[in-house]
Amino acid sequence: MEYVRLGTAGVQVSQICLGTNMLGGYVDEKASIEVVRSFMDAGGNFIDLSDTYNEGKSEEAVGKAVKGRRDEVVLGSKVSGTTGPGPNDRWASRKHVMSSVEGSLRRLGTDYLDLYTIHFWNPDVPLEESLRAFDDLVRQGKVRYVGVSNFSGWQVMKALWTADKMGLDPIRAVQTEFSLLKREPEAELFPVCVDQNLISTPYWVLQAGLFTGRYQQGKEAPADSRFANRPGLAKRFEKDEAYNAVQQVVALAEESGHTPTEVSIAWALSKPSVGSVIIGSSKPEQVKANLAAVDVRLGNEVLGALDAITAVPAVVRTPP
Repeated sequence: MEYVRLGTAGVQVSQICLGTNMLGGYVDEKASIEVVRSFMDAGGNFIDLSDTYNEGKSEEAVGKAVKGRRDEVVLGSKVSGTTGPGPNDRWASRKHVMSSVEGSLRRLGTDYLDLYTIHFWNPDVPLEESLRAFDDLVRQGKVRYVGVSNFSGWQVMKALWTADKMGLDPIRAVQTEFSLLKREPEAELFPVCVDQNLISTPYWVLQAGLFTGRYQQGKEAPADSRFANRPGLAKRFEKDEAYNAVQQVVALAEESGHTPTEVSIAWALSKPSVGSVIIGSSKPEQVKANLAAVDVRLGNEVLGALDAITAVPAVVRTPP
């Protein structure tokens, strides 16, 4: 296993981060615990959560899995998604942050989070309020480091500037969707992360399993797959562009002697600022397959061929 620093923080995290949005839900609790422990046993130490994943059941399952081994892992959870019917049951207001962190700690069975992340940009909540609440949690010892998710480049810079201006703990990590079908981060967000020494931790690199090569256009998805169990998810990818990209990845994987999963993850890890890729797994064998990608070193010719499959969108300048 390879480890990298969490941005400007001193803590080291594995280059594969275990995504948990299937755990405690699509993957039942017993199987979820097996997945987490197999990840830890193989050297993985970075686990990504959210208080919204399966109504908190993901956090409960992970908490049980790491019991007795808490110090071995870097646990990160997120806040600002909708957790209830009330007007204050979402976003990153001080009220919601302070109540949500207590819920996450309780479900995880721990007294601190290594990383706490603003899940979404909050247009109706002053950024100063969110960052001040996060800084208070750092000072209280309930949170070690702070991050943001689904922020654009200018939003990341505003968060850094605001924290610096107010003397608050700065963000260290930036989570974003990124894959061969979603390359917008390469245009501006990744360069910002490089310039500011932040780690980017992309999710959906395999696009819900599409880039494992398991699905074929026009054919029924395997019964135990996410596409079979979530028809809406499958519909999102029923596009010629998506399957054309998959076919090219599969071909390049065969030529280079690797699996499509390994090639897709290794390509993402080759990008500047990308330090750890968030990959969900529903079985221990999937954990093993994903972790194997860390040891894959693709040559410039293969990386260039992968880059040529899709284009990086041009930066569109829009006002805040």
